[in-house]
Order: sequence, then C-alpha cells, then structure tokens
Amino acid sequence: MTQPRPTTAPAHRLVPGPAGRVHLVEQGSGPLVLLVHGFPESWYSWRRQLPALAAAGYRAAALDVRGYGRSSRPADPAAYRMLDLVADNVAVVEALGEREAVIVGHDWGATVAATSALLRPDVFRAVGLLSVPYTPPGGPRPSEVFAAMGGPDAEQEFYVSYFQEPGRAEAEIEPDVRGWLAGFYAALSAGTQPGPGAPDPHFVSRGGTLRERFPAGRLPSWLTEEDLDVYAGEFERTGLTGALNRYRNMDRDWADLAAHHGAPVKQPALFLGGALDASTTWLSDAIAAYPATLPGLTASHLLDGCGHWLQQERPEDTNRLLTDWLAALPA
Repeated sequence: MTQPRPTTAPAHRLVPGPAGRVHLVEQGSGPLVLLVHGFPESWYSWRRQLPALAAAGYRAAALDVRGYGRSSRPADPAAYRMLDLVADNVAVVEALGEREAVIVGHDWGATVAATSALLRPDVFRAVGLLSVPYTPPGGPRPSEVFAAMGGPDAEQEFYVSYFQEPGRAEAEIEPDVRGWLAGFYAALSAGTQPGPGAPDPHFVSRGGTLRERFPAGRLPSWLTEEDLDVYAGEFERTGLTGALNRYRNMDRDWADLAAHHGAPVKQPALFLGGALDASTTWLSDAIAAYPATLPGLTASHLLDGCGHWLQQERPEDTNRLLTDWLAALPA
C-alpha cells in the first residue's frame, strides 16, 4: 500500500528555552508529537520516525536535549536536573505555538517524557515510552542503589555510578569518541551484544573502563558509517559532559520529586521494549506494575530479537506501532 507523502521536508529550528536555546528538527503538520532522545544520542535517533509521523498526519519535532548537539549546554551540573528538562519540553511546545502535545521518549528520554507527563498533564496529553519502563519517583536514594549493584566484593562498578563521577567517563570517551560510541552502540544491540558468559558491558572492572567490555570490529546492522559520523561529530564538538550530567543529577531528582513518590502517570500511554534489552529484563517488575503505575496504558509491546536502540534497530515496527497508537488516542 502506498503511504502518503510527508507534507514538508525536515526543518532545523532553534527555539527559546529556559537555558537559552533548544535545537529541534520538525516535519509534517497536524497534532504535535515531541520526540525526546536518550544517551548518547541526539535528535538524529528519530530520523526514521520524523517522515513516518509526518506521513501519518502529525507534526513531529525531535529535539536535542539540553547538553546535546546545538541546544544550550549550561556550565552548572545542577542545570541538568529533571525539573529543568521538563521545563525545556514545555517551552518547546509553547515556542511551536501549541498548547499541548503527545510526548515520546527513548532511554533517558523515556524517563524525561514520563516525568513531563506526570508534572504537566495540562501540556502532555499522552506519553510513549521506548526501552525504559516507567518507575514512579521514590524508593531509596539512587546513588546508594547503584553503588550496591557491583556486588559485595566490589570487584566491578555499575555504569551509572561510573558516569556519576565528574570527569571520569569523559577521560575514557573523549580521546576516541567515534570508537567508543561504536562499541557502546554495538554492546546494546541485537546481533552484536556480548553473548552469555561474556563480561557484562553495563559494569566496569575496578580500575578498568567500560570500553574493555564492548564488542569490537563491526557495527550493528542499524548503524552505518555515515550515521556514526553524525553522532561522533556532534560529541567531538560538544564533549560529553553535558550528556553525562543527566546521570549526575539523579539524587537531586529524587529530592525534587519527593512530593510525587509513587505517583502514577494517568494519561494514555504506550510502552515499546526490546526483548533483548537489559532495560526491560532488569525492570520487568516495573512493567508488571503498569496497571497501578500506568493506568492509562493502551498499548504495550516487546519486540522479539531487538536490543536497546529500538526505534533505530526496528524502525518499521516502531513506526507502525507508534502511529497505530497515536491514531487510537482521543482527539
């Protein structure tokens, strides 16, 4: 069946935000769908969704999250807390001349999207979560949870704790951004992720690096050399600190959102996960809790044979499930 052609070509825009500027790429016309990427990516991770959403009758806008790409990169690490990212998303909706939007996020973007929907239901009428399930605010202090994940012998360290120490991950990544990104993407992709019994790439050996556990020698099937050039070129220009500062605010977020501990997101919701993604296997209890935590959930799918980079690994499936869900939302 022939798909309708997009109404417009992708257009880059800079719009005002609380930290200065937000860069986004938009395509199409109709109800606004705001697309929020994760780590370590950019608006470019939604390159396959922009034309599909435009063709389906939506105005799709994929932004560079604060600290990434052409968006502002505040110097203060505390400027990357969740409340600031929610404010950025609201500012984008307003700058685009809209009153409301559907928000869809992947990886960290899924958490940002869920929190945006939680805090501003007046702006975000529905929420789509890719790869990372919704877990309500609350529980133990995050830094303490992650510090304990290396095990009692402390011979290895969880990657979140590794990322939380200023400068440490930058020292590993920035001498060879392109090579590090290639390994990181491969480590979490179906077809190139380490097999059973191999060292887990989510952990760092004491005194070691994450890269030591990445597969080497080939790119995942969804990533071309040209795609890798785009990602690497952005991070070579900006550095990694802005992106990594998201991890360095998790305890601040925990305190900022204390009034919302245990709160459900009530808007219509979508969840898409990869069956081979650690985010969905480790957080299976969060998915099981959706009747209480996402009572508005109207569609949930685990894609067999898919890793973490869901909308890039399986763009056709993602586009179909996303547009079907959008079409079924209340007007």
